[in-house]
Amino acid sequence: MPAFGPIKRDKLLRYLKDLGFSGPYPGGKHAFMERGEYRLRLPNPHQGDIGRSLLAALLREAGISREEWEKL
Repeated sequence: MPAFGPIKRDKLLRYLKDLGFSGPYPGGKHAFMERGEYRLRLPNPHQGDIGRSLLAALLREAGISREEWEKL
């Protein structure tokens, strides 16, 4: 189960797939993943991990609760 904290981009993508998202697909400036009609923009790959605050914003935007995230 993923802890709610810094995470590598590839692990984030894998966990989002476990939650029913498909992709990632190339977009204009950012790649995105889809679940039904919803599109979630993804941060571009960088050398560091995705921080706690950005993870919280992504999960909030995707409608995923912290409890649901930690149950994976």
